[in-house]
Amino acid sequence: MTTADGARGTRPVRIANCSGFFGDRLSAAAEMVDPAVLDESPIDVLTGDWLAELTMLILHKQRARNSELGYAGTFLTQVEQVLGTCLERGIKVVTNAGGLNPAGCADRVRSIADRLGLSANVAHIEGDDLIDRVEALRPQLANLDTGAPFTATAVSANAYLGGWGIAAALRGGADVVVCPRVTDAAVVVGPAAWWWDWATDGWDALAGAVVAGHVIECGAQATGGNYSWFPSISDLSVPPGFPIAEIDADGSTVITKHPGTGGLVDIGTVTAQLLYEIGSPQYLNPDVVSHFDTIHLAQVGPDRVHIGGTRGTPGPPSTKVCINTDGGYRNRVTFVLTGLDQPAKADWAADALFRRLGGRDLFDEVDLRFVEAPPSVPGQEASSGRLHVTVKSTDERLVGRAFSAAAVELALANYPGFFVSSPPSDAQPFGIYWPALVGNGEITQTVVNADGSRNALPQAAITAIPAPLGIGTAPTAAPIGPAPGEPLGTHFAARSGDKGGNANVGIYARDDAGYAWLHEHLTADAVGRLLPEAAGLDIRRYELGNLHALNFVIVGYLGEGVASSTAFDPQAKGLGEYLRSRLWV
Repeated sequence: MTTADGARGTRPVRIANCSGFFGDRLSAAAEMVDPAVLDESPIDVLTGDWLAELTMLILHKQRARNSELGYAGTFLTQVEQVLGTCLERGIKVVTNAGGLNPAGCADRVRSIADRLGLSANVAHIEGDDLIDRVEALRPQLANLDTGAPFTATAVSANAYLGGWGIAAALRGGADVVVCPRVTDAAVVVGPAAWWWDWATDGWDALAGAVVAGHVIECGAQATGGNYSWFPSISDLSVPPGFPIAEIDADGSTVITKHPGTGGLVDIGTVTAQLLYEIGSPQYLNPDVVSHFDTIHLAQVGPDRVHIGGTRGTPGPPSTKVCINTDGGYRNRVTFVLTGLDQPAKADWAADALFRRLGGRDLFDEVDLRFVEAPPSVPGQEASSGRLHVTVKSTDERLVGRAFSAAAVELALANYPGFFVSSPPSDAQPFGIYWPALVGNGEITQTVVNADGSRNALPQAAITAIPAPLGIGTAPTAAPIGPAPGEPLGTHFAARSGDKGGNANVGIYARDDAGYAWLHEHLTADAVGRLLPEAAGLDIRRYELGNLHALNFVIVGYLGEGVASSTAFDPQAKGLGEYLRSRLWV
């Protein structure tokens, strides 16, 4: 199979992922471009996702210490391992690891190429960074979830760019394209659009590429990682391989992986990833709105799932912006409450702690979470409850050693069996994630080519978000689901995650009979009853009958987002499994 430019437009483009987050498996890039593997399973593009809302805050802190940083350094380690093979085989490399400093990251890639004696055409993308324009844009920056005006001081502000800059860079001959804060799917949309010479209004094809990008963006989550039905994976001793999307001219895709790698690609694993961190079936990207209620899946071979039928409509009139602000400082102590009288012990510990500190009102926020454990359960750890006390303040001294010391000073003068789960700690800085929108007219994506020339691509002017297409699949079978007292997970799988301060949990069935039960019984109110932590919150239900799935968005479940959340599961990664464990009543 001829790769890259020689075969462009003659067969589906094979786009491989090697990273789902900053910190993913370091060997993945080398695994995906192993020459022995490529002989049997060649790829055209190597890509991955290094950025998340929290990552942008981490990169800000990195750059504050050293202005030459601000990108995902692990990408450089990986590119050094594979750049020679990629250039030899004509494999393009597209990454969003540029973060807050794509120019600096691109320069480092060039330095690596020079040191290895390689000639690499490295381009980068700019136009996402709005930090110098925040004051002028402030009237537009109301919180996307709450509508509250933006009054804080931003430390980073980055628009989510689309894939057309990547496509332009590849058309210009780039071997490596280093991106800043593009959407997760853009690193797949751009190469697909370049490969097939798509028009900017080829909505269905673009929508299909967005779906493919969404499936492979989180790496091994599409190939058996974090999968509810993991017992169906034949060999759990081998880590799941990373996914490949074979994207055809119409945007239809086959999701697969290299032969012989671990994990599984089936309708269940692909469905799970389709439900990850989404809201309504109208999935908004800068380049197109992909309608997830039009997607159809089919198993077309071992570890091969076809995705087709995806409809697209013009992209939204505004662009999402990820803003991070300094939240101040926080600290946390966990009191272990063993045996009897756990509620009384928790009350005594909390009262004594804040009396010693001078009162709760001194802090900007106090969060108390009491987790009681049945004292009759065998084993001391299993029968010990927890009192988690988290404090926040803009005064570092108040929540630092003063707080920790006050907790420790209670050790011999408080409840019986007193001990804490970790030693005293210093205050830790935290950030607040603020999602907002700006009009597309404020955004210009710019390709900076290897020779320094610049190609500006203004964001498309769209007047309104299209209405839902109204295409869905109603259940046709008799409902089959859990009996009263039976866990939901005996019949259904789930995948959950965070969208800023909101949590999403998608739950899905194997067949139409299971979906008929979900459709009839699992209402937003039912989810509220099953998840006591969601009591009083706005729970939004979306139907994806073509996937035999429902998606629930729980607004405000994670407070102000992962960087400032005091929740037990601050990114809602386990929420889907928790829901599966709940007994139907």
